[in-house]
Amino acid sequence: MSKHPFEKAVQISKCLELAILLEAGAHKPGNVSVVTNFENTRYEHFLASAVAASSSLEYAARQGVAVREKRICVADVAAGKIIKACVADIDSWQHGGNTLLGTVILFVPIAVAAGMAPNDDHLDTSELRENVKLVVESTTPEDAVNVYEAMKIAKPSGLGKAPRLDINDPSSMRRILEERVTLFQVFQIAEEYDAICSEWVNNYPITFDLAYPFLAKQIDKGGDLSQAILHTFLKVLAVCPDTFIARKTSLEKAKEVSVEAGKILRLGGPETPKGKQQLTEFDTKLRRSNNLLNPGTTADIMAAALALCTLSGYRP
Repeated sequence: MSKHPFEKAVQISKCLELAILLEAGAHKPGNVSVVTNFENTRYEHFLASAVAASSSLEYAARQGVAVREKRICVADVAAGKIIKACVADIDSWQHGGNTLLGTVILFVPIAVAAGMAPNDDHLDTSELRENVKLVVESTTPEDAVNVYEAMKIAKPSGLGKAPRLDINDPSSMRRILEERVTLFQVFQIAEEYDAICSEWVNNYPITFDLAYPFLAKQIDKGGDLSQAILHTFLKVLAVCPDTFIARKTSLEKAKEVSVEAGKILRLGGPETPKGKQQLTEFDTKLRRSNNLLNPGTTADIMAAALALCTLSGYRP
C-alpha cells in the first residue's frame, strides 16, 4: 500500500535516526558508545545529534519524492545545502563537537534516493543504490561550497591538506564556483585518502558490498544486535584500514589496527572468551594517545549499513 509522500519522508527519516542511535549505542572499540565516552564527546551528544539530524533527513527524503514525481530534477535536490543545514542543526543541539559529519554526508544521498524509490514499506537496495549514484553524480558547485561551509561548522579533526581546493585555502570556494567544480568532483580529489569521499564517488562499495550484507547475515542469526554490529564493525575495519586513523597518524598505523581487528575476528570476536579478552585490550589501546586511533570512518560506514537495514524493514 502506497504512503502519502510526506508520510513516506517521515518514515525514511525515522529509519535513519534509528540507525544513528543503534550505531552510537553499540560498544565499538575506540569509539563513543553507551558505556564509553571521550573526554569532550559523550554518548548523549550522539543522542542529541540524532534528534537534531532528523528534520534535514526528512527534507532530503521529500526532495527525493519530488524528483520521483518530476516536480524537480535531481540536480535541484541541493544535497550540499541539506548537509550544511543538518550539520548546523547538530552543532546547535549539543556541545560535544563533531559527532556525525561523515554519517550525514553518507546519509543525505541515501535519504534522497529512498524518497525517489517506489512507495513500498521495504526498499529494494539495488534500486536504492542506483538512485544514490544518480544523486551524487548530479551534485553542483553550489553543493560543494555548502559542504565546505558544513565542514567549517563541524570542524572535524585530521583533515590534513588537500592537493587541490583545500578547505583551509580561503580561495577554494571562489575557485569552485568560478571553475564549476561539482561536489562529486571535489570528492574525487579526496577519495584516495578519505573513505567517505570514496564511498560517494564509487557508489558506496564498502556500505553495499561489505558492511550491509555482513550485518544483515549477523542479524539473521538472531541474538544480540550490539554483537552483530560489533562483529560487522570488526569485519569492515579488518578489510578496510580506517582513513580517519590514517589522516591523524599514518596509513601504516591504520593498517596495523586493521590487522589487529582481523586477529580478533579469527578468535571469534565478541562471541568467544578469548575474542572478548582481546577486544577489551584492543579497545583500551585505541583509546590511548588522545583517541588518535579512533576508527571514526568505520563507525560512519556502520551507521550507513544500519540505515540500509532499517530502510529494508529491520526493526529491533
